[in-house]
Amino acid sequence: MDRVIIFDTTLRDGEQSPGFSMNTMEKLEMARQLARLNVDVIEAGFPISSEEDFEATREVARQVGTLDGAPSICGLSRVGLGDIDRCWEAVKYAKKPRIHTFVATSDIHLKYKLRKSRAEVLKAAVEAVRHARGYCEDVEFSPEDASRSDFDYMCDVLSAVIDAGARTINIPDTVGYAVPREWGEGIARIRERVQGIEGVVLSVHCHNDLGQAVANSLTAVMNGARQVECTINGIGERAGNASLEEVVMALRTRKDFFGLDSRVRTEEIFKSSRLLSHITGMDPKTIQRGRQELASGLVDRPHEQVRMSGGGRQRAEKKMHHEKARWKPWCCRKPRGIR
Repeated sequence: MDRVIIFDTTLRDGEQSPGFSMNTMEKLEMARQLARLNVDVIEAGFPISSEEDFEATREVARQVGTLDGAPSICGLSRVGLGDIDRCWEAVKYAKKPRIHTFVATSDIHLKYKLRKSRAEVLKAAVEAVRHARGYCEDVEFSPEDASRSDFDYMCDVLSAVIDAGARTINIPDTVGYAVPREWGEGIARIRERVQGIEGVVLSVHCHNDLGQAVANSLTAVMNGARQVECTINGIGERAGNASLEEVVMALRTRKDFFGLDSRVRTEEIFKSSRLLSHITGMDPKTIQRGRQELASGLVDRPHEQVRMSGGGRQRAEKKMHHEKARWKPWCCRKPRGIR
């Protein structure tokens, strides 16, 4: 593939920012602008999470996903079969529906959140992808908390879900821990290790807790990723996601270096940013101040509750915390035999 797929998650991960929740009409207005922006995929919501989110995702699929040249409309789903059924009910109206299913693969998540064994999680992931493929061909899978997962186990899961029919494999830096060189090397190792990876789209979803989301995304592209998950104005949980406008303009401006581009209409970027600011009441400068405050809080106590700019909104403490202990994520560990 000679271009990068732009997967916009403003309406799903983006609205997890403090103060950024959108109602159905606001999501529809933003989705129409994202279609004019010409993104490839709109992740419209997490349908099982609430009736309102289900309705919003369904209306985006009905009203935006049926337009001429419409982007794919995606819904997020856990690996539970009921979750996938609910997701399909929301996105099925789109011309190009996608189901994005995920499950955690790190031992800390398996032990404390899922309370399942590695074998149970692998089986659930495979069953979920097969179930989703019964509804549509476009199925994406993400191993949540990938950067803290055991590398070999995660690769076994990825190989299995590709065999089950996943078309896109997305690698998320869920807790925003990775830095560019290590992240890029990790993506390259996945391409070497995972069976069938050459036949699917490799994607990344980077968080900005250390201010590296865009850099990590671009480094992943340099190492073979061909989809970047990002948001308008870089909004998203905690410190945010990779900024769509920065990723797109880096690829466009330095096409001589990357040798790649996207389909995004750059003349629509400013309109998209202004519309989101109007809907949420928070402009990019306010968002940046919030990131800086969060970053300063991360220095000693990574996941304490933090107070962000813009009305003093507080973000609830994330369930799964960094352990400032002896573990190092696979993206920070050298392969066996290399010193």
